[in-house]
Amino acid sequence: MKLTVSDIQKEIKTIHHIHDPRLKEWQEDSRKSVQLLVQKWLRNYEAEKKRAAAFQTMQAMEKECRAKGFKKIAGIDEVGRGPLAGPVVAAAVILPEDFWLPGVNDSKKLTSIQRETYFQEIYAKAIDIHITIVEADIIDKVNIYQASKLAMESAVSGLKVEPDYLLVDAMSLDLPIEQRSMIKGDSLSISIAASSIVAKVVRDRLMKELSEQYPHYGFHQNMGYGTKEHLKALDMHGPSPCHRKSFSPVKEACMK
Repeated sequence: MKLTVSDIQKEIKTIHHIHDPRLKEWQEDSRKSVQLLVQKWLRNYEAEKKRAAAFQTMQAMEKECRAKGFKKIAGIDEVGRGPLAGPVVAAAVILPEDFWLPGVNDSKKLTSIQRETYFQEIYAKAIDIHITIVEADIIDKVNIYQASKLAMESAVSGLKVEPDYLLVDAMSLDLPIEQRSMIKGDSLSISIAASSIVAKVVRDRLMKELSEQYPHYGFHQNMGYGTKEHLKALDMHGPSPCHRKSFSPVKEACMK
């Protein structure tokens, strides 16, 4: 008996291999709606293949480290260098050797929904995670570069599991642990990418909380970056306590 389109729509979700005989059968089905279901499955299959291949490429650095005998590899990244307001947030993440989560990438390349989904998966599977938040007043005291470095070093120091190797995004840390600094590391290493996602999600949540305290600036949308609306609110209301007073144009607004 021929399956209905509704039945095929349900059953096709159970297919995980391109050589499944059901696919061949449905490809020969004359119904246009069935053809569309098969085409959609094939597109998703190809997209998943690309995500898996990209993920395997991003595992290369971790595999190289493990081949040298390192077991507890921590990826470290920070977010929030550029905004005019809010903290800089760093995360250190140690992933297990069998970690598998295709799609993990530089947090800037993901949607907010994807980041939230991966965030939950990373927390569920990671060996250890630690997050450090450095507030705007400290950024003003030591400058954003030093604040970012402080956040990253503190994130590593706060791990309960002591790492034996560090993969760091674009910075060398003053820590007695063998490490490698990688430009655009969040696109090259799954450990750094995971830390990028964790730090980004945490910071975005913090900015949404700050938006409730200081609603004029639209932090829930701009995350502290200098958008047109943010700059207009800064001009009208002046800086909030969470603005970085050493950053232009906040610095100029403080002088008005």
